[in-house]
Amino acid sequence: MRYCVVLLALGWVLSAKSQAPKDSLRSHYIREYPDHFFVWPVLKRRTLAFDVSDRNERIRKVEFIPNNRFTLGGGMYIFDLLVEVGFAVPLSQENTRIYGETRDRDWQINMLSRKWGADLYYQKYEGFYKKDSRVAIPSGEPFPQRPDLQTRNFGLSGFYVFNHRRFSLRSSFNFADRQIRSQGSFIVYGTINSFKTKEDSVLLSPQVQADIGQGSAFSRLQYTTLSIAPGYSHNFIWRKFFLNTTLITGPAHHWIVYRDGAGDLHHDISINSTAVVRLAFGYSNDRWFCGTSFSSQARIVKFEEVRVSNNTSLFRLQVGFRFAEKGILKKKVWEFVPFNI
Repeated sequence: MRYCVVLLALGWVLSAKSQAPKDSLRSHYIREYPDHFFVWPVLKRRTLAFDVSDRNERIRKVEFIPNNRFTLGGGMYIFDLLVEVGFAVPLSQENTRIYGETRDRDWQINMLSRKWGADLYYQKYEGFYKKDSRVAIPSGEPFPQRPDLQTRNFGLSGFYVFNHRRFSLRSSFNFADRQIRSQGSFIVYGTINSFKTKEDSVLLSPQVQADIGQGSAFSRLQYTTLSIAPGYSHNFIWRKFFLNTTLITGPAHHWIVYRDGAGDLHHDISINSTAVVRLAFGYSNDRWFCGTSFSSQARIVKFEEVRVSNNTSLFRLQVGFRFAEKGILKKKVWEFVPFNI
């Protein structure tokens, strides 16, 4: 299986110089590196899965999981621009036999400053394997597979950090800063998101439909989510080691469209929930940093007797080095744009 580019992420991290004069209170808790550029190798895996169960999760749950690959690549933060490129690590034939093959497109643009952050993303996956809570698969035997199943997920999310003079979220996830003393902050988070499934036939087997009940004989599903939710994040610091925990949860409004087994379209509205979890652990000093992080964003909808939850997750492991900027490296990306022409 050949290598291919699976992710190109561009993010603008606004430097301390470009945002405000030096803040003595912030410098007591956070160390910034406005005159440095960073380079790093990175190993990561980003995935999109979903599950279907009865409305109250008492009878049965069926999960649809992609067999997507880890990506290995590198990144650089230079001219106040962050660029990262990854290439897929090939799967073994045995892995593909058991879990099937997934074709994926996964793109993300993110921005992260002192006070706020934003993510714009697009995911398209084709080919899933199925896990049924009532069916045990013997070791070494292939899981049931749905190569026809496609999912598409795209959206925009953003958040605001209230205690940004004492707390840095980016210190744990892109290392633009370094948290010196333990501190946390309340966060407000908002998102608009669209999730869609497409398949050649009804998604669930007749036996599962009988267990779940009305509404489970659908072949296509799409829902759009709008949510504003509160959250809290905390950096625990011991010497130069850090641990970050972030939890955001709150109500969400969903607009739902699905096609039943007879081919008829149904429209529904649901008020349910969304949740975001982030964890990060690592080490950071003035010269180098390393860390591993995990983030997960889940959205839940309910219609008739059906509950559907989709989950976007990212695992990331990286090691990076900081170098002092000299000469042209001290410029910012916007200084290369000829605005005055």
